This record gives sequence, structure tokens and C-alpha cells, in this order.
Amino acid sequence: MSADNTFRPDRRAILGAAAAAFGAAALPAFAQQEGSTEMEPSSTVRANISSFRMLDWREHFDNTRKGAILVDITSRALHFWSEDQTIYKLYPTSVPLTDDLTRRGRTEIVEKVVGPSWRPTPAMRERNPEWPEFIGPGPDNPLGTHAMYLSWTYYRIHGTHDTRKIGRRSSNGCIGLYNEHIAELFSLAQIGTQVLLL
Repeated sequence: MSADNTFRPDRRAILGAAAAAFGAAALPAFAQQEGSTEMEPSSTVRANISSFRMLDWREHFDNTRKGAILVDITSRALHFWSEDQTIYKLYPTSVPLTDDLTRRGRTEIVEKVVGPSWRPTPAMRERNPEWPEFIGPGPDNPLGTHAMYLSWTYYRIHGTHDTRKIGRRSSNGCIGLYNEHIAELFSLAQIGTQVLLL
């Protein structure tokens, strides 16, 4: 091929491809308007370009005592409602790699840790014997900067330093968020906040 026939993408094509490839990774959390407790029906509300939908807590919980977290495995989104329902947040997440690693149902937050340590579960060590037995807090820790432990053994909602995982089936059972999102959720949720994974 001669130099005159060489493919040269224009600036618009390059920027468009970059936006498509990396746009989902930079999605902000979405909040209800300040001071508003009204929500439009979830079937009519489109919250962002990733097809996340704002949801009404009443479709999934009897109340929002101590707050409520809904994790939608299919859309890879986490919804949070404050106890008084004045705060609503929507975050993109990572979800378990396979259905057999996915647990669904009701649980609650039983512990909150800033700078968590990580130990692989026995099942993880069996699948990945080369993994270390322990990683302390820091940039190599797969739990990121904050972790909220659920009443189910080994299950957590936590941050991640590997931002490529968000929006993907990439975990061994936990729900992962960007570190800045888990820090915000950590400050809003409390011990006893109810959690539903569906």
C-alpha cells in the first residue's frame, strides 16, 4: 500500500472510539435532586447512557430503616436510599464472574472497615493456588480503600484499585465500586443497612 492510501483516522473518529471505550468507566454517581423525595416511575426514567434506571425503593423494601441498598447484578448497578429517603445514589459496579459465585437475596451490613486487609477464601485459594494468603491495606489490596462486610460469610461491598473491573463480571462474589464511590457510600450506609442482591 502506498503512503497516499494509508488509513489515517480523523480526530473525531479517535475521540469517538475513546469515548465509547472509556465512557462507562468515568460515570458519576447519580443523586436525586436535593430536598426532593419524589421519584418518577422507574419504567419511564432513564438516568444515564449505560441504561441504568432510577428505581423506587418501595418495589424492593418494606421500609428504609437504617438505609437500603439494592444491587442489580444484571445491570451492574448499586442503588442506595437513605433512611429518611432524601438521598438516592446510583453507582456502577463490578459483579461476580459466574452465576455459581453469585449470591442473591437479603442481607445487611455488619461491619465497616477503612483500609481493609484481604485474605482469599478457601475456594479462591483452591482455584488460584498462586495467590498470596494475605494482602494488607494499600494499592495492591483487591478490596480498595473501604469495605462493608455483609452478614453472609466472605461477601462484601468494597472498592477497587483496578478500575477496569467496574461494569464487568469480574469478582469472586463481592460487589465492587470505584474507590471514590465506596468512600461516599461508606459515609452514608451504617451497620444494619439492609441489602438486597437480585
